[in-house]
Amino acid sequence: MDDEPMSAEESLNLITQQNRRTRRELGGGPARMLAAWALAWLVGWGFTFFTTQSDGTVPVWMGGVVVPVLFLGAMVYTAVVSVRAGRGIRGPSRIAGAMYGWGWFLGSIGLMVVDVRITSFQALSPDQVSLLWSGTWLLLTGVMYLAGGMLWQDKLMYGLGAWMIVSSALSVLVGYPANFLVLAICGGGGFLLGAIVYFVREKSGRR
Repeated sequence: MDDEPMSAEESLNLITQQNRRTRRELGGGPARMLAAWALAWLVGWGFTFFTTQSDGTVPVWMGGVVVPVLFLGAMVYTAVVSVRAGRGIRGPSRIAGAMYGWGWFLGSIGLMVVDVRITSFQALSPDQVSLLWSGTWLLLTGVMYLAGGMLWQDKLMYGLGAWMIVSSALSVLVGYPANFLVLAICGGGGFLLGAIVYFVREKSGRR
């Protein structure tokens, strides 16, 4: 009786549990990566908002330094964690993860070319350029999280993507410089909330 084959549902549950355990053992999991991005968005864009204030308390040039440093750090951390976690996964899951990662890369390159080209026409004011870049990049983030949610059947990830898309529209509607507050509070806050929920899931999965 012990040698009876598992049902499809039991097999899927076993694979899911093994993947979660592997990510925990390798230091991966969505919670840590989302926390890194929450820090980058909350601090980076929040800091940028203060550079736009007329009192000049924070020099404008500092926003151009803080944001790239934080985002580069988040990207490096995400790449390292993803590579480590991927070592414990084989088969279709590994291929799907690689394709998703390349989707981020290709989407980012394509969007950068589009935004740079539009900016080069000099038809937009500096305030409008800010709305273009912040709005389109938040939109890409939302679409990719929607895709990830569909790929891995993760409702939280899908919901986070939908939230980012709404935040993208809101950031454009509120205008400059309030768009930076939307990026920090809605974007960064969304990442932070997602990190907390995933962390609770990981902790409960250990029991």
